[in-house]
Amino acid sequence: MAALIEENAASAEVLAVYEDIKATRKTDWVNNFWKALANHPPTLKRIWETIKQVMAPGALDPLTKELVYIAVSVTNNCNYCIASHTASARAKGMTEEQLAELLAVIGVANETNRLAVGYGVPVDERFLAAE
Repeated sequence: MAALIEENAASAEVLAVYEDIKATRKTDWVNNFWKALANHPPTLKRIWETIKQVMAPGALDPLTKELVYIAVSVTNNCNYCIASHTASARAKGMTEEQLAELLAVIGVANETNRLAVGYGVPVDERFLAAE
């Protein structure tokens, strides 16, 4: 397990990212994911800048982005990401009913994906046609 770089032990470069995280998220703390990435400041900065850009409001609303993040995290078996993005989705209004339905969709999608891969199902021509 990587060491967690706390604010009192962080370099100026890391502290600048931590401050941006806190300001952007309107919080007074930095979670462990970022503290672990701080072991390599260039990665910390790159991933933070990417997350900040991708998760910002856009064509998809912030809750939808969190739901997608949960789905990918469940599929990738990332317990940390499941917990953090579930908390974030709840803060953005996700209900327990929505979470349950999301988990059902994730489960069936993973099952049908594996079946399609296992059977080598060819993609229907109709699905490939541009409309």
